[in-house]
Amino acid sequence: MKKITLIIISAASLFLFSTHAFAFSVSVGIPLSYTISDDTVAESDGTSGYLIGVQLPFLLGLGMDSYETKIKDTDDMKLTTDFYNIFYQLPVPIVNLVLGLGFGNQNIECTGCDFTKGSATQWYTSIGMPIIPFFDIHLSYRSITSKNVANAADTKFDLSGNATGVGLAFNF
Repeated sequence: MKKITLIIISAASLFLFSTHAFAFSVSVGIPLSYTISDDTVAESDGTSGYLIGVQLPFLLGLGMDSYETKIKDTDDMKLTTDFYNIFYQLPVPIVNLVLGLGFGNQNIECTGCDFTKGSATQWYTSIGMPIIPFFDIHLSYRSITSKNVANAADTKFDLSGNATGVGLAFNF
């Protein structure tokens, strides 16, 4: 009975209470792609921007995403996306697993067009692998809901989609 109790306590401490000894973590990443769910509205053709996150000592973090997605088969039309995020790093050993929520807006920008910003929300997850004690490399997946970007005629567009990214985190 003592062995079983010891095994349960050891397993629980590994899976539930395994945290980093670092005080802060700063993450910088880039979006790799943005795919609009309804390809009859628009198709993406490349993404550029940044994904930033700062983790506080108690596993909560704050972040900001800002990126532009070029719209396929257009000269100057692009979808701009801006989010403010809050995330939580799960206390899982070996990998860094993050779950987060974000709130922000999306807008279509181009010369000679008139669109209004629409509100957007996202949930995301990130999985990171430590490469040396102070750094980790991570991949992220974001699911974005944005259904109210409107043009001058008040036609609303569903620009919901999925974004992927890659980044580095520095722990100190």
